[in-house]
Amino acid sequence: MRVLTIETSCDETAMAVVEAKGGIRSPRFKVLKSEISSQIELHRPFGGVMPGLAKREHLKNLPPIEKTLDIDWEKVDLMAVIIGPGLEPALWTGIEYAKKLAKEHKKPLLGVNHLEAHLYSPLLSLKERDRNIPLPAIGLIVSGGHTILLALEKIDRWKKIGETRDDAVGEAFDKVARLVGLPYPGGPEIQKTAEKGNPNAIVFPKPMINQKNLDFSFSGLKTAIFYYLRDKKMTPKLRADVAASFQKTVIDILITKTLRAAWQYGAKSVVLAGGVAANKPLRDALKKKVKKDGLNFYVAGLQYSTDNAAMAAAAAYVDHLKGKRYRITAQANLNL
Repeated sequence: MRVLTIETSCDETAMAVVEAKGGIRSPRFKVLKSEISSQIELHRPFGGVMPGLAKREHLKNLPPIEKTLDIDWEKVDLMAVIIGPGLEPALWTGIEYAKKLAKEHKKPLLGVNHLEAHLYSPLLSLKERDRNIPLPAIGLIVSGGHTILLALEKIDRWKKIGETRDDAVGEAFDKVARLVGLPYPGGPEIQKTAEKGNPNAIVFPKPMINQKNLDFSFSGLKTAIFYYLRDKKMTPKLRADVAASFQKTVIDILITKTLRAAWQYGAKSVVLAGGVAANKPLRDALKKKVKKDGLNFYVAGLQYSTDNAAMAAAAAYVDHLKGKRYRITAQANLNL
């Protein structure tokens, strides 16, 4: 099956064509074409994504991306579009464009949950020779808007076992970046700056780390950094040490909770997904800890960790096989 997908949930305009096969028990994907137009430089001066500006750019970017893909419509079996969560004006842009194409080329159209797309993104990086992800598994979704732990009984069956009670981890990266004078988006800037710092220079609190539940909290960590910096003059060394110590603290929290979940649910594997999964220190540290505990570790390639359209094809394929349907309307607060 060949799937054409569209993603406009935030500040990335993306389209992809993906070959899907293998069925629900052994899904396999080959990304044939994938195009992404980033708006980061446009939104950077505002310190965050401006919904109206994002919508305008999506409207401008979609037609040339479609042209670049040079789609062979005779070979497209299914279309899919991200319908949420995300910024509503941005979501509507992709939805209306997808509806127009589906009608014009007489193709079935599915709405895709953005979080499910991230969860399935590691499947894009499985090779033909790879075995299936051993189950049960623990899924950790970390992004700008979400921090979620899932217990996966099957590829298409899971339950939420933990999530953030306040800030998402990506949101915390953005807020701490602003506190130390780094530009948006905070994640890549913190990671780059942390390379020059000492991760053990400052001991920051690890909220909820000792609680038996599997929930997260990052708001208090951000507040602790605010008070730590309040009476200090910012220097390159201080900025680097705060970035490195903050990043290490976040990674320690995520690893501790994830491995606790794996132990509680008898997991054989850990799956890392979401935009913050592009953070190399997190990827490396979690992989090392997971492997040390004798578990399997899966994460999408860097090109499929941040927002992209290819990951939507994986979710669309599974939903298609299950007969699962979402209303094709913008759902800004859609969750798992």
